[in-house]
Amino acid sequence: MHLWGDNRPLNSYSRYFKEHFGGRMQKVAVNGGFTCPNRDGSKGRGGCTFCNNEAFTPSYCQPTKSITQQIDEGIEFHRRRYRKAERYLVYFQSFSNTYAPLDHLRKLYDEAIAHPEVAGIVVGTRPDCVDEEKLDYFAALAEQCYVAIEYGIESCYDETLKRINRGHDFECARRAVEATAARGLHCGGHFILGLPGESDEMLIEQTQLINSLPLTTIKFHQLQIFKNTIMAEEYRRDPSQFRFWTLDEYIDLFIEILCRLRPDMVVERFAGEAPPRFHEAGQWGLIRNEQLLAMLEKRLLDRNLHQGIFVH
Repeated sequence: MHLWGDNRPLNSYSRYFKEHFGGRMQKVAVNGGFTCPNRDGSKGRGGCTFCNNEAFTPSYCQPTKSITQQIDEGIEFHRRRYRKAERYLVYFQSFSNTYAPLDHLRKLYDEAIAHPEVAGIVVGTRPDCVDEEKLDYFAALAEQCYVAIEYGIESCYDETLKRINRGHDFECARRAVEATAARGLHCGGHFILGLPGESDEMLIEQTQLINSLPLTTIKFHQLQIFKNTIMAEEYRRDPSQFRFWTLDEYIDLFIEILCRLRPDMVVERFAGEAPPRFHEAGQWGLIRNEQLLAMLEKRLLDRNLHQGIFVH
């Protein structure tokens, strides 16, 4: 059985960090006060049907605070929870963090990397919110510190992307990922498993398309329906168009995906968690990502399986 350097059956995010930085790193989320083109009328209104950013945003992340203040408060928060972290990566998480003129982006990102405890940045954004000029800037910045661009791709199926009001197609995501990777930047992708209209077979089959993208890291989340979203309204009108796995079913499905996933791709996470007060449907109760990962790895080891075993 293939095991990575940390003797785990998947290419883990913690191993990736140790390889690059020699020790434990911790992401510190900040809110740069951005919006999205499918919210402000540029491409549409209302945003993606599943989106409620508050469900994933720490309480200290307020755009009324400076980036430095948010970093300081985030480091203090994580020091109480993760005492082993040696340095920090600033995670620009909320909405589309390249959706602004380059001069404005420079001010925010330069402030972040100037912090003495920060080793780099992770920029969450949409594939349709980057251009050559912005990517060139990030490539130059990467000569000073760690830089990763993380794209919300969500699905490889255009019909699904249209249904959730994403505002771009899969080819747009492909172009953005390829342009980012071509500059030597670390590139991440985010996918949601269980969006309406997608069967288990479709989710397994799309792994081939994911493998064709030059991604460094990848995140998967199970579908969770959050209150105060368009999807929550759709669910209340017609729950039959949605389906949710039990935790055991989801782990079994993800194993099928993971076994077909390129072994060099770093798996940052395979499920999401959010406070119960935000959930309309799709929650598993109070179970942390660390517990989910332990369950996944045990099942892989018990079955003598590992990431990429079915990739030829």
